[in-house]
Amino acid sequence: MIDFEKIKILYQFGKNLNSNDLKVLINSAKKVSFSTNENLINEGETKKEIYFITKGLVRAYINTEKGDEITSEIYQENKVLASKDIILFNRPSRFNFEALEDTQAYFIDFSLMEQIISNNIKLQESRKQIYQNILKDSLFRLDSFILLTPEERYLEFVKENPNIINRVPNKYIANLLGITPVSLSRIRKRIVTKKK
Repeated sequence: MIDFEKIKILYQFGKNLNSNDLKVLINSAKKVSFSTNENLINEGETKKEIYFITKGLVRAYINTEKGDEITSEIYQENKVLASKDIILFNRPSRFNFEALEDTQAYFIDFSLMEQIISNNIKLQESRKQIYQNILKDSLFRLDSFILLTPEERYLEFVKENPNIINRVPNKYIANLLGITPVSLSRIRKRIVTKKK
């Protein structure tokens, strides 16, 4: 049976590919499902996989020496997920990637992607742009901790992620914003009071 969803997604991902490479990409992508609380990637793993989320939510988090978890990113539908440690720095992942809901995705081996990209001059520019976007997102997040108040960070998060705000537990949102759940609750109350 033809998986039209897979073809549509991978065509968008590789629309600059020639037909042979696009066929290789489509044939190598695998559909996978994860149950709530199941990990896509574990800390210490080195498997080079890129996921495209079609349904569900995933959080990236790190365990501290004290045993606390720090959420660093939330991925939702139509987002690409990969361990930056593995893909960019060729080292084991420092983060766990956990499904917050039942999640469906397509994944492809990054080594295969690199092989396809190396055969396509157009895609080599795209790869540079992907790396620049990863760097841009990381710098934006760092800048927001320096330049924005916690309330401004929260409002920016809501603006960028309006459809997941009620799907992600408050403790993860607070953690992502670098505040406590109590502070998040106060910020929400202030915002509601201002709107009245």
